[in-house]
Amino acid sequence: MKHNLYNMMCLDIYLSSLSKSDYEAVSKTISNTSRIMVPLTSWDIYSQGYHETLNEAERLEDIKKVKAYAEKLNWQNNIDFIFEKTAFEAILITDLNQNIVWVNKGFTKMTGYLKNEVLNKTPRVLQGLKTTDDSRRKIKEKLTLNLPFTEVITNHKKDGTPYKCEVKIFPLHSNTGKTHFIALERQVA
Repeated sequence: MKHNLYNMMCLDIYLSSLSKSDYEAVSKTISNTSRIMVPLTSWDIYSQGYHETLNEAERLEDIKKVKAYAEKLNWQNNIDFIFEKTAFEAILITDLNQNIVWVNKGFTKMTGYLKNEVLNKTPRVLQGLKTTDDSRRKIKEKLTLNLPFTEVITNHKKDGTPYKCEVKIFPLHSNTGKTHFIALERQVA
């Protein structure tokens, strides 16, 4: 029985990786009795892989959008280096006055704010009662140094819920100098 379940799991994984047309062609050659008892673990494996693939696709789409901005605004930064080995949920791009010009969907998932609610506002919209003056001061000082940096700050979701946020901020440069900032953010414990 164990061997049969293992074979069904392997078959299920294989079938889930096929395109629709390939699946239809292959599934006609498999007897229905061999597919009746699909163990729940195969769905768990498929589901995990599906969500990982979906998350990676969203990450790549976000990077693609940032690269489109980079090309449009003639940023000289190595965008691939900025994203290399960096975990993030949210991306914010601000102008030099720290007005938000773009956020990704992950920003909305993490904060509850829709894109149109934060455009042309500063990231200070995320600060609240639990945001310390010390963390505000550190970020303000580091922004003036014109160097990438990482800071942890307590931000607040749209509903007021505080959360710890790791922020990695990079100044973005064109031929004429610094033009924008990009912040990669993720919620931390």
